[in-house]
Amino acid sequence: MKATLLHQLAQSWGWILLRGILAILFGFMAFAWPLITLQVLVILYGAYVFIDGVSAVIAAIAGGTVVPRWWLAMIGAFGIIAGLAVFFWPGITALVLLIFIGVTSIVRGIFEIIGAIALRKEISNEWMLALSGVASVGFGVIMVLFPGSGAIAMVWVIAVYAVAFGLLLTGLALRLRKHAHGGRPQPA
Repeated sequence: MKATLLHQLAQSWGWILLRGILAILFGFMAFAWPLITLQVLVILYGAYVFIDGVSAVIAAIAGGTVVPRWWLAMIGAFGIIAGLAVFFWPGITALVLLIFIGVTSIVRGIFEIIGAIALRKEISNEWMLALSGVASVGFGVIMVLFPGSGAIAMVWVIAVYAVAFGLLLTGLALRLRKHAHGGRPQPA
């Protein structure tokens, strides 16, 4: 007998509930300690941009992509430098790092737009890359002009999302729990 997706989800309702509760807790913690959350996000951003840079350099070396190698190498080098700067200069304040993130986003966005223009005859829907470039530039400009309020607002948006996501997962888990037990109400 093949189990349905609903049955499989219902069997793991407890894990879904745990994920929901953890997301809610993370959201409340982000509201309670936005500066600590911001510091963690800055470190995670450093890790992300470093790994993304290494991946781009590897893709540039390997070749075989429709994206020009020089473009991948430039994006990769910039990402690696940005990631290393976050890790090697931990004394830099979150405010300066946010300005750095903003500048990184602006430069990256410009390269994405240039890449989209270069690729317009090679692939379809290159406008998505251009639009991501425009979004990166827009985000970067906001972060450079308003780093403090932009950072706290970013943490609050993440916190709101985490709480909403957690509440939705919790509601789903409770409905799945009911299904797991054949629709019979269970004691809480």
